[in-house]
Amino acid sequence: MTDHAETVARVTATPAALALLADIQAEHGPVIFHQSGGCCDGSSPMCYPVGDFRTGDSDILLGTVGGAPVYIGRAQGEAWAHTQLILDVVPGRGGMFSLDNGREVRFLTRGRVFSAAERAALSR
Repeated sequence: MTDHAETVARVTATPAALALLADIQAEHGPVIFHQSGGCCDGSSPMCYPVGDFRTGDSDILLGTVGGAPVYIGRAQGEAWAHTQLILDVVPGRGGMFSLDNGREVRFLTRGRVFSAAERAALSR
């Protein structure tokens, strides 16, 4: 039996997302992601310079991608607990305060439902 807790992350990123992230980090230094839970575009993770977004007790650290921590609000994180979040890149404009804005591409969060074995391993 495979130990899924060792092999399955709560958040991952596509090669395109990692490339965009590397460009942003080269320009702005260390960054942080926060998964948007707002009314306008809940699939848009917001990317901020470290220190420009303050996390609190209502935020959950999902993991890191490309060296950047990825947070989600507790209520949304609990609703998506059965899902692996995958940061990707699509054409468009990023959120007004997100570092991907103005690049003609933006980050997008996709999801993959964990298998029963993966959910069990993650809950240990």
